Amino acid sequence: MEIVVRQGDSLWNYSQLFKINLQLINDSNPSIQPKSLSVGQRIQIPGFVTQEYQIRNGDTLWSIAQSRHLPLETIYLVNPGINPNNLKINQIIKVPLRIKWRLVDGGQPYDYAKLINDITRLQAVYPFLQVPSIGNTVLGKNIPEILIGNGRKRVHYNGSFHANEWITTLIIMIFLNDYLLSLTNDNIIRGLSTSSFYDQTTLSIVPMVNPDGVDLVLHGPPKSEIWRNRVTEYNKGSTDFTGWKANIRGVDLNDQFPARWELEKSRNPNQPGPRDYGGEKPLSEPEVIAMADLTRKRDFARVLAFHTQGEVIYWGFENLEPLESTLFVKEFSRVSSYEPVKTIESYAGYKDWFIQDWRRPGFTVELGHGINPLPLSQFDKIYQNTLGIFLAGLYL
Repeated sequence: MEIVVRQGDSLWNYSQLFKINLQLINDSNPSIQPKSLSVGQRIQIPGFVTQEYQIRNGDTLWSIAQSRHLPLETIYLVNPGINPNNLKINQIIKVPLRIKWRLVDGGQPYDYAKLINDITRLQAVYPFLQVPSIGNTVLGKNIPEILIGNGRKRVHYNGSFHANEWITTLIIMIFLNDYLLSLTNDNIIRGLSTSSFYDQTTLSIVPMVNPDGVDLVLHGPPKSEIWRNRVTEYNKGSTDFTGWKANIRGVDLNDQFPARWELEKSRNPNQPGPRDYGGEKPLSEPEVIAMADLTRKRDFARVLAFHTQGEVIYWGFENLEPLESTLFVKEFSRVSSYEPVKTIESYAGYKDWFIQDWRRPGFTVELGHGINPLPLSQFDKIYQNTLGIFLAGLYL
């Protein structure tokens, strides 16, 4: 929500009026010099939008503010130049509205277009979110990263490495929405105040690593005849892509990292297909290159990759994981009831590479039970189990 600076205003004053953490206001206005505001300057207030209100007989600005439990000053801030003594019936004014509900809908299949739409809506209400691009997919789709918080501890979550595991993106986006609501409404989540998480942690989220693959699973082949013929051939002539895990080139993105890649390749298919083909060499696919570059750039303290299914948490690789990984996975298991499993005969995954190259905690969290893609009927149960892991990833 945009307001207009008046003589004597300060960001601290706004934080008191709107009951919004001052740091969130600062971070929503990165180009503003907080100590040198100028009259007429426009300031973003996170967690609010404005509604139009039509003046009725007997209305005053004070009565309108009282009916909405708002300080009178907030009405003036969104209606610069308004004359409270000259209100006219049917006049349209703006009224601040605090957002207390989710903007992300958890009850629908979640494709790339919905992701981008939701990110845009969230960023409009919560302008302290940063949304840089980490790169592009094979088909040229932008892969967004979402950054929230300004702490020294850098934590990373990602979803939808595998195309038919798109429900992981939806789970992550619902958590992000709930985290934002908690920050701007000063609400606790499971007894935890999240303001300290924001101050101590910078959370990086890549909610959909594989947009081309997700859209293939949900909508079928691209319109391009070349790609339509190619993916159908990779899929052995079938137009049912619900079993598809790979990117649009038929490369499994979570078999693409240089962490015993050669061993993984020797046991898997040797040509493109719906799953398990690791490519001709590691780090060949643009989506994987983008994730690798991001990881090097951000220097994460820990990473959590969300997959489906199995209700297990994989946390080791070649005994290279640090001792603290044991403590972390015990807490993740406690808050989710998921089973911790140190390692299985699987290599070349994102968390494997992270543990190998950084010797820091990395985790693959397998959500839910069943056959991918998991049905939306499991969403609420999965989210309640996973919520504790999302929170623990921030407070540990």
